[in-house]
Amino acid sequence: MQQQQQQFLPDGDLAYTVLADLKRVTREYATAATESSCPVVRQQFTQLLNTSLAMQGELFTAMSQQQMYNTASPVIRQEIDKQMKQYQQTQQKTNQFVQQRKSTANPPSPQSYGGWAYQPAPQWQQQNNPQQPHSYM
Repeated sequence: MQQQQQQFLPDGDLAYTVLADLKRVTREYATAATESSCPVVRQQFTQLLNTSLAMQGELFTAMSQQQMYNTASPVIRQEIDKQMKQYQQTQQKTNQFVQQRKSTANPPSPQSYGGWAYQPAPQWQQQNNPQQPHSYM
């Protein structure tokens, strides 16, 4: 008696599920890489990101060749150019802001942030013997 193996999901659905997971993992690796302060950890997440991007690209290509993935509708070139110009302007403004903040010796006042800014705690003065430093050890 020959058994027919019943498939849980069609190949296209399985591939799409894996592709969605690869996209999610790629976003998570990108976030981890950009937020890590340790160079070794950043490098590891960057390598994982590159690997997942390559896997995602290969799966997308295979799915496209098998007509398992519908690509987005074509975009008008003018719209792309418009968005690129907006992004470049935003990037330029961001770079100018960063340079201004780097060149400013004094930190910005709380008023520049609507009154919501970090305020350092007042320095407590020793009243009994101001000449000797106090040790907390």
